[in-house]
Amino acid sequence: MDWNDTPEQATFRSEVRNLIESGLPKAYAEGKGEWVQDRKSEDETKRNAAEEWQTALADKGWIAPHWPKEFGGAGLSPLEQFIFKQEMTEAGAPAVGGQGVSQLGPTIIVHGTDEQKAEHLPKILSGEVNWQQGYSEPGSGSDLASLQTRAVRDGDDYVINGQKIWTSGAQYADWLYALTRTDPEAPKHRGISFMLMPMGLPGLSIRPLIDMGGHYHFNETFFEDVRVPASNVVGEVNRGWYVGATLLDFERSNITGAITSRKTIRKLIDYVHSDDGKSRSRLENSTSLRHQIADRYVESEVQFQFSFRIISMQSAGQIPNYEASTSKLFNSELSQKLARTGTQVFGQYAQFWGHDDDDRNQYNDPPNAYAPLDGLFTQSYVRSVPATIAAGTSEIQRNIIATRGLGLPRG
Repeated sequence: MDWNDTPEQATFRSEVRNLIESGLPKAYAEGKGEWVQDRKSEDETKRNAAEEWQTALADKGWIAPHWPKEFGGAGLSPLEQFIFKQEMTEAGAPAVGGQGVSQLGPTIIVHGTDEQKAEHLPKILSGEVNWQQGYSEPGSGSDLASLQTRAVRDGDDYVINGQKIWTSGAQYADWLYALTRTDPEAPKHRGISFMLMPMGLPGLSIRPLIDMGGHYHFNETFFEDVRVPASNVVGEVNRGWYVGATLLDFERSNITGAITSRKTIRKLIDYVHSDDGKSRSRLENSTSLRHQIADRYVESEVQFQFSFRIISMQSAGQIPNYEASTSKLFNSELSQKLARTGTQVFGQYAQFWGHDDDDRNQYNDPPNAYAPLDGLFTQSYVRSVPATIAAGTSEIQRNIIATRGLGLPRG
């Protein structure tokens, strides 16, 4: 591992910083708004911000920095991609294109037909189409290969029936990519096909799932005799598991999570040294809390090193395996530790939810008068509960580390 930029990498880093400084809309610089929601918002100001930022990135060819140039990407090296994401996350600059850019596009490039590439890749790059993923089912989460959503061939179409769950951001999606079972008699990792479908198809519906923090991000997705053209299968029929596995190979360094943890612990440290923070924190009376903050700071740096190790391996032409699981496990557990430490630091003040707390103004107090950092750690505490479940549970990650990293036997 080499922690220093080469002259070329330093030049590229400056170029990214200059774009962010000159092109990032004010709302995004202040941490307000998300591109996926803003692109079709009823608020013209938000739509304009999304378009402005998309145009700034497109002018540099940085909508899809990891795609090959022949498909409209920037063709950046692994380390350049790392630098790009590092600087974007540090500045709070939103990515453009969502899962279409980060996951589906590269998968279509590898497995798609020429017709699928021509139809879908330009619309991903232009921001015209936003994609979401239909993988997990009520009985098939960590054991995804046990999925039961059926797709039966009928002439030129497949007829799909079943249900998906935890469909993140489906309310903002234009198209869905999903794994469906096309051969129920085959072993569970076989008989699965990878399909593309527009969200407006008859029989395809979503139902919101509100989390315990009152946040609407997840959905249930239902398929009732949904007809999808057979030409929308990506890769071979009944070999969709391997197409899906290709998709999951993208974005392994987790530099976004590492930088987010760094920023969070810095925000906590800066705040507890401010006048408001001193009056609301318990640090003066608790040595153990000061030690906890120090531990979280060290752990955020460890997480960065995990990310840097992975990108160093990729840059050297190696394929991270258990290393990616180690990074994912450490990062999800760190996010929960950070939230827990923050709430403990503020004690009873951590009971105030922040800007979503409708009860805080019952005494006509100014907004957020009592919520430290606008309830950041309180909300994080509640919303970080699924962190060790989503994208592969901590138990699954530990199994991967044990078998592939330590060579321990299964069972």
